[in-house]
Amino acid sequence: MRVIKLEDILGTEQEVKADTWESRRLVLKKDGMGYSVHDTIIKAGTETHIWYQNHLEAVYCIQGEGEVETLKDGKVHPIKKNEIYILDEHDEHLLRAYEGEDMRMVCVFLPAITGQETHDENGVYPVLED
Repeated sequence: MRVIKLEDILGTEQEVKADTWESRRLVLKKDGMGYSVHDTIIKAGTETHIWYQNHLEAVYCIQGEGEVETLKDGKVHPIKKNEIYILDEHDEHLLRAYEGEDMRMVCVFLPAITGQETHDENGVYPVLED
């Protein structure tokens, strides 16, 4: 058994930052679980284009409010604290955090990521080896 503390991740290579988000990568491919778990901050008032062509993702919102727009059908899904959304079809989407408060999300990826991935120009995480 292992216990992983967020405070031990902060300031390490497992804390990855971009213009609109920060991802604290708690459980990674190297941990051998088959999935990865991230504590992610989506900055208030931002929009992020994401398309996980190589991963499935479940996202549980624990703070803030925003919305997810799925691009194939243009549907907008409001998201708030204590709600989960599941990208079960490799959905290309826009994630928007409303003004006033960051969104904080717990994200689970399958397959697991290595921790060094960043979104490419299409919003995609590549599949990387350790």
